[in-house]
Amino acid sequence: MKGAPAPDVPALLPALPGEALHTRVTRTLRDAITRGTLPEGARLPGHRALAARLGVSRNTLVDALAHLELEGYLHVSGRSGTRVAVPPLSAPGAPRSRLPLSAWASRALAGQVQDVGGEYAVDFRVGQSVPDLFPEAVWTQALARRAVSLGRAERPAALQDPLGPLETRRALAAYLNAERGAHVRPDMVMLTGGTQSALDALARVFLEEGRVAALEDPTYAGARAALAATGARLLPVPVDGAGLCPDALPPQATLLYTTPGCQYPTTVTLPAARRQALISWAAGSGAFLLEDDYAADLHHTGRPPATLQGLAPGRVILLGSFSKSLAPVTRSGFLVAPPEVTRVLAGTRPLTDRVPGVLDALALADLLTSGAYARHLRRAALLLRRRHEVLTAALAHRFPDWALTAARSGLHVHVTLPAGLCAADVLTRAARAGVALSPVPGREREVLLAFAQLDVPALRSGVERLAGALGRPALGSGK
Repeated sequence: MKGAPAPDVPALLPALPGEALHTRVTRTLRDAITRGTLPEGARLPGHRALAARLGVSRNTLVDALAHLELEGYLHVSGRSGTRVAVPPLSAPGAPRSRLPLSAWASRALAGQVQDVGGEYAVDFRVGQSVPDLFPEAVWTQALARRAVSLGRAERPAALQDPLGPLETRRALAAYLNAERGAHVRPDMVMLTGGTQSALDALARVFLEEGRVAALEDPTYAGARAALAATGARLLPVPVDGAGLCPDALPPQATLLYTTPGCQYPTTVTLPAARRQALISWAAGSGAFLLEDDYAADLHHTGRPPATLQGLAPGRVILLGSFSKSLAPVTRSGFLVAPPEVTRVLAGTRPLTDRVPGVLDALALADLLTSGAYARHLRRAALLLRRRHEVLTAALAHRFPDWALTAARSGLHVHVTLPAGLCAADVLTRAARAGVALSPVPGREREVLLAFAQLDVPALRSGVERLAGALGRPALGSGK
């Protein structure tokens, strides 16, 4: 090899964001070795010469060479200098035309509902956060106090329970028993990242191909996607003006997803007789009822109905979230299940996220036990009631032929359009006027208008824009 020409030294590759210079040099030389620009056995120029060619200091180069020697790309010998120790990578094959996705991933992607996006003057679409509901001062103070105490924790292992901190589970059990008519002990509570993560965990534990899951029709798209991803057969159960129809339930099922307190998306409340029929069906079929109590803390008229779980704690799994009543950034939710179910979930959870967010969980415990959360909900109810009243009054005035479903909770208004008017046409014409609405999948004459995220002027403006888009006479026109 003596007298062989020195190999070509590549120019420094473009810097990556935040990349240190010695890391950039390391990456440049590693890339040249793997590509064969610096072939196996090639002797690199001396340190000073190589540093000069790369335009860096000798110390920076030495750091990079030491790193590459540690990784095995270079061999350093006192007499023979620094040589490339590995052959280039074989040429990569042609890029895959398709990723080798699992059946679960394919089903999960097929179940996703794509948001059409877009900017609108007035956006009535459901699923938006409501900044006005976030008790910022109370929440940040609780986080700050708990962050300090966590650093001084004497028993950090106690915070690694896959069900979540016992302190928070005790606070949640007390709150649900007192405010929601539930029947809960701390060992029945598992903290989650929200309702969707709870649905995913339960679906993976209970469902697979060959099993049956029932769900309301129409229903929350996220629930349908989580259940369908398992490969289980989904059976829709129709919903009428009083909620889920028990007479249409299948003879057998493993799970039934339901929203009895505020049916999503129609917002109706399931009456007592149907609740009892539902529980009797679950007892006879052996199914677990997944009760999504998503709107309980978003009640704006009267008190919310008691949970189904309080009537049958051994057969109902209660799901709840604070992402709407507090804010999505809190990532706080829960499920309440029979102890034999939570023990299984505690055993399977380490395969995904091990434990829920401890800091958020402990801050939530403070809000619940101090009464701060209850005070926050009372203030939130006033705001929601006002905005709900403004929207429903404006819609009734400008669209008297539209049927609005009376709702006592939730963040949207459900509308049934008159005969001769289809939802797709309404959404298209509204969008042209700068107004966004949400459809109800599978329902050609139903739309949803979320109200909580909009102030009173925006609500009234949005209805007027919508009226103009649909050819309704302008106010005061005399027509």
